[in-house]
Amino acid sequence: MTVLIITHSEDNECITRVADAIARLGGRAFRFDTDAFPEGARLALASGPGAGRSTLKTEEGELDLGDVTAVWYRRVAYGRALPASMDPQLRSASVQEAKQTVEGMLAALRVPQVDPLPAVRFASNKQVQLDIAREVGLDTPRTLTTNDEGAARAFAATCPGGVIAKMLSSFAVYRGGEEHVVFTNALGAEDLADMRGLSLCPMTFQEKIPKARELRVTVVGERVFSASIDSEAAPGAEVDWRRQGLELIDAWRKDALPPDVETAVLRLMDQLGLNYGALDILRTPDGRHIFLEVNPSGEFFWLERTPGLPISEALAEVLLGKAPRRGSWSAFLHAPVTQHR
Repeated sequence: MTVLIITHSEDNECITRVADAIARLGGRAFRFDTDAFPEGARLALASGPGAGRSTLKTEEGELDLGDVTAVWYRRVAYGRALPASMDPQLRSASVQEAKQTVEGMLAALRVPQVDPLPAVRFASNKQVQLDIAREVGLDTPRTLTTNDEGAARAFAATCPGGVIAKMLSSFAVYRGGEEHVVFTNALGAEDLADMRGLSLCPMTFQEKIPKARELRVTVVGERVFSASIDSEAAPGAEVDWRRQGLELIDAWRKDALPPDVETAVLRLMDQLGLNYGALDILRTPDGRHIFLEVNPSGEFFWLERTPGLPISEALAEVLLGKAPRRGSWSAFLHAPVTQHR
């Protein structure tokens, strides 16, 4: 059994953890760093009688794509290794062709994937997540996504406990080569009074929810792993724990969802067609659980350090077919696409 891992060279320790777990279970993991493609990796996709084998060659060796039994789709960063001197228009075309080539390979492999790109893209839509979460019985915050100042102020007026603002996508500003992440922020009266920049970029506004604990719930197949922190204990992390992520990294503790909430979470994953997801959930002082979002490629590595959740092992078991998989591949696997061999 061979698992193809789609990632990039700067990904974190979770890649090694999952690869080691696959090896312990008797499988083989083959890592494809997409930032090395097309400059540093060679991909040949053959179709039709006599066209030859479909292969992937990297620093790790050569892989016959016909031997792949599952794919773990983590991260992509096409073309980062292309020469800096390359003409910008040609560089853009090269990156686009690299992207189309790899996505064509994934579609043609016809093996279980965690998770298929169509499912990842569908599930990444935050509005869809919230709608489905409510349908399956999860509590969600009142939410508005808009670039209309008037609509934003009217929405804020319906939130007596305050309102927060965040981006729909992971967003960062780069100054002098340094990354500045845009975190979730609580809005004050002065922010609501001056919203001139909103017309240039939509934002998402949600009612501010009082919280006793912040939960990170990681779903792998049919297994649910929960951990939580008291983000109020770290100055600066009260609204978004990621602001003090390093300071809080050892403060995570094992937790558990009430059975009805866990059942609803699994129903959400069924509806989204995901075998993996990292969910953010708030527990309120009165014991309610409020779903915020699910990231189909969310991080988990720190949860294996503290509090020691065996997520890599669970992922390896799903990828190798040694644990139940969500049946989201059927339509994907039987779509009429030419198989690369």
